[in-house]
Amino acid sequence: MKNFGIIVAILVAFSLFGCASSGGSGDGAPPLVIDLRTLTQYERLPGDQLGESLGPVMRNVVPFNAAWEGFILAFPENFADMSQYRRLTVTYKYFNAAGEQITPRDSMGMIVFVYDIKGDWHGPAGPGPNTPVKEFNVMGFSGIIHKDRGIRVSFARPPQGIFIQRAQDNNVVYIELTSVVFHNGNYDSGAEVSGDGPEGT
Repeated sequence: MKNFGIIVAILVAFSLFGCASSGGSGDGAPPLVIDLRTLTQYERLPGDQLGESLGPVMRNVVPFNAAWEGFILAFPENFADMSQYRRLTVTYKYFNAAGEQITPRDSMGMIVFVYDIKGDWHGPAGPGPNTPVKEFNVMGFSGIIHKDRGIRVSFARPPQGIFIQRAQDNNVVYIELTSVVFHNGNYDSGAEVSGDGPEGT
């Protein structure tokens, strides 16, 4: 009977500690919430070359006019080591030509993390040698990168930039990056996930 009581106590303690960790960042380091003011938008020149610095502006300065147009944001030099993180959560806001925020859905925007911003920003259909993260439908029904669990990542080295692209929705004229978080478990991003089902995408 005494042993049974000890076992019950151990199980209760394990349950309490398990609940506490599952709702936070998971095992390891606490979430790394990127201060967006440290990112710099650059003018995009032909051939995806970097132009003048536009400062810490998280929304595209040049309006989108066609599918797959985008803008680049550069991380500061000596960016934090992300090798200890296994998940990534990113959120966006979308705006029309009048600057009004529009409800997110599929086919609005995508995101690419780039190792070398002087190299290829596009990569293959999925992750590539210079594009370790390439995710579609950010904030949409089918997307996962904006959700609490985010996506699984494994960076060989810190990326130098983020390439933010419009997808095929002609209503999207501006995209604003609103959060970037590296973590090891669930992270409450506060993302507004679209309620549209596949039929509405």
